[in-house]
Amino acid sequence: MLTPQHTPLIKDFFDPETWTYTYVVYEGEGSPCVIIDSVMNYDPKSGRTTTKSADEVIAFVRAHQLKVTWILETHAHADHLTAAPYLQSHLGGQLVIGDHIKNVQTVFKGVFNLDDHFKADGTQFDYLLKEGESLAFGNLSLKALFVPGHTPACMAYEIGDAIFVGDTLFMPDVGTARCDFPGGDAKTLYRSIQKLLSYPGQTKLYMCHDYPPNNRPATGMSTVADEKANNIHVHDGVTEEQFVQMRTARDKTLDMPTLILPSIQVNIRAGHFPEADSNGVAYLKIPLNAL
Repeated sequence: MLTPQHTPLIKDFFDPETWTYTYVVYEGEGSPCVIIDSVMNYDPKSGRTTTKSADEVIAFVRAHQLKVTWILETHAHADHLTAAPYLQSHLGGQLVIGDHIKNVQTVFKGVFNLDDHFKADGTQFDYLLKEGESLAFGNLSLKALFVPGHTPACMAYEIGDAIFVGDTLFMPDVGTARCDFPGGDAKTLYRSIQKLLSYPGQTKLYMCHDYPPNNRPATGMSTVADEKANNIHVHDGVTEEQFVQMRTARDKTLDMPTLILPSIQVNIRAGHFPEADSNGVAYLKIPLNAL
């Protein structure tokens, strides 16, 4: 980890429609920064997008005269569309995801029967991160931590005394991520979580989502110590076998995310929409499971 004088400043933005946290991480006024897990607002009833959430991020970056270096995804989200290309068009920076995105692209190229215009090689992104690789932004740097299980391509990002965990972990009273998407695996997720929980207890863990129970206000930050003591799914003493049994049974009861079909098709393209048809309109597919 970085030394205390390199502790990053972190600004969070919460999108209540998708329960998603976006983070801007920076050193100070006028410094380079990174943006993690942005949101493009999408109305599934009309198929229309808006940029309210992303515009809040842009306003903050400009107000503090930050210089965007990297726009990061922890994984190809199934519950919201990324605003990464929109942010890039206004703020610059490079679009980044873990290099295992190619596995996810290959799976969903088949699911959606995408033609050869779609390349399952990660080239839609500007940079593909490998496990343990570091990227600098000013005097700060991030380290990529490969944490599969929720998907086969999940990355967490260690920056100073903080780790941005994506969908691997949630707040202690919410638990852990589902593992029933293609390529997901509960045993793998358990081991990825133990990797995160091996850090010192005071390490800050920043979530991609919060689904607060009991009218608790939404919050995106926990600590390793909090999770080990109180996480309802994976606190200290929960074995791998117990976790796998719980996670597998629970996943069978869950509905698919409302935005899974549009989100996956857009996010495996790094946030870009499919090419428009001859009428100038872009279309997304809905696979039908006909009887």
